[in-house]
Amino acid sequence: MHRFKTISEFHDYSNLPEPEHPLISLIDYSMVNYRTNIDNIKWVQNFYSIGLKRNVNEKFNYGQQKYDFNEGLLSFVSPQQILTIEINPHIKVNASGWLLLIHPDFLWNTTLAKSIKKYDFFDYSVNEALFLSKKEETIIDELLKNIQKEYQSNIDKFSENIIISQIELLLNYSERYYERQFITRKITNNEILIKLENILNTYFNHDKILFNGAPTVTEIADQLNLSPNYLSNTLKIITGQTTQQHIQNKLIEKAKEKLSTTTLSVSEIAYELGFEHPTSFSKLFKNKTQISPKFFRQSFN
Repeated sequence: MHRFKTISEFHDYSNLPEPEHPLISLIDYSMVNYRTNIDNIKWVQNFYSIGLKRNVNEKFNYGQQKYDFNEGLLSFVSPQQILTIEINPHIKVNASGWLLLIHPDFLWNTTLAKSIKKYDFFDYSVNEALFLSKKEETIIDELLKNIQKEYQSNIDKFSENIIISQIELLLNYSERYYERQFITRKITNNEILIKLENILNTYFNHDKILFNGAPTVTEIADQLNLSPNYLSNTLKIITGQTTQQHIQNKLIEKAKEKLSTTTLSVSEIAYELGFEHPTSFSKLFKNKTQISPKFFRQSFN
């Protein structure tokens, strides 16, 4: 496991010249040549990276499905994420693209220092990359080059704000394109919804919840081979609700079934549904249905 604390260390490992700016660097991906004789590299980096890659020789586990827009592939990595890359030395390709590295110190005391955390795609898995159309790729390509031009020119009091504005624009475009990707992949997204329903039914219909409690968003995402943020954002686009809301809806559905078909007390039902405290169950039930579990049972009867 390699750890890159600085952008300079990554440049050195990739056989690249010293970065022109210590805290931000745009790398021509065709120039990357890792200093290693092994075909499997694993590392952790202390900086953000945004990669626009084409024809790469490395395998990042992209492409669980057919590519809707296969001209360019945009991926995002946040600090402290573990990245694994497999290299096939027997395949020679004309890799191209860009790799933008941004150290958190560059964002210090700017609008992006906090707001960058709102962009969920930095926590997506690499197989949840953004597939760009040719038009989208051209826009991203120009924004990356604008960032490079600015930090390569004479630095003045406006430079940092201009670069930050360009990065924000790039992230906002990426957010727009991700929403387009969620919408255009209707078949795959509906498959995700069906699999989610099957997983929840397994939990709630086979007493798994009695022993393990309600499933967490992370547990559901792991079973679907998706990152929690990507799953929730996909569901929000196609159903209007997050993963957590789907779990809660299934809880309420099961609670109504038990309240209407059994003589179990509200407390007993709460424990069977994985709640440690019956008051937490009653609060959730009332929040979702506008009535208490006790009143629901009485009105049903």
